[in-house]
Amino acid sequence: MTLEKGIYNLVEDFITAGRPSSRLMSIEDRRSGYVASIALAGETEQRVKVETLKLEDLTVKVFSPLNAPTALPAVIYYHGGCFVSGGFETHDNQLRQLACYGNCRVIAVQYRLAPEHTFPAAHDDAEKGADLVWHYADQLGVDKNQITLCGDSAGGHLALVTSLRLKAKALWQPAQLILIYPMLDATASFESYSLNGKDYVITRDTLLSGYEMYLAKIGRRHPEASPLWRDDFHGLPPVHIITAEYDPLCDEGEALHQRLTEQGVTCTAQRWLGVIHGFFQLGGISPSARDLMRDIAWRINLARR
Repeated sequence: MTLEKGIYNLVEDFITAGRPSSRLMSIEDRRSGYVASIALAGETEQRVKVETLKLEDLTVKVFSPLNAPTALPAVIYYHGGCFVSGGFETHDNQLRQLACYGNCRVIAVQYRLAPEHTFPAAHDDAEKGADLVWHYADQLGVDKNQITLCGDSAGGHLALVTSLRLKAKALWQPAQLILIYPMLDATASFESYSLNGKDYVITRDTLLSGYEMYLAKIGRRHPEASPLWRDDFHGLPPVHIITAEYDPLCDEGEALHQRLTEQGVTCTAQRWLGVIHGFFQLGGISPSARDLMRDIAWRINLARR
């Protein structure tokens, strides 16, 4: 394997530990393990203002550059965690950096998690969060015409489905989507699930057990369970997809690029080499994670020109 050095060491430690399975962990241990991983995120960005707000009955966290103007481009961000873990704490440093480097306001949406809350709870919260940000844009200091929907893993899935729901309602659309190694196919039908599903920390079992808990009451081919297979992408805003070479989800992210393009959506995709699922949160050990942060910030700034 040709992995970045820091990620190689992480993978070797995982293999040496016997490839511990998320499926065998309690949900509490799984969530606390994710929180513990923030030690790998790098030095905390301090050049931002951070506020926790209630928009009606939904909690959001707002990250703003210091001395920000009244109205800024905004990123509505949905965290990863396979629908069962993650939140403001696990993504704090990434969202601080994104606000600072992108000179934008980042609004993180806290959605309900499985197994306590099954489908469509997270999807409904994601859609509601987007609509509330748009509705309260003036109070939040958000430019309504420059809103990016972004998310990693399960959050990338939620960003895509939220945009499809917004398109169907025809009230407003984001300026663009940025999907970071999104979960798209609950049937796990692509080869990268086999090639990369065992050794690379976030395993096939990690991903599929998350689907099992969240999608307990619906079929895996439901259009909001496996949005990859939908035929109604036409009319979406421009989409950028990030995939990782040693990720079980690599193939489906690239398949989404093909399907979006075939359906007339402006779409770009980039496969980051030598990295694994979740690398965006490994800025303390991964040069690619640091480069990706700057690339996403550049794309946010590009949308405002």
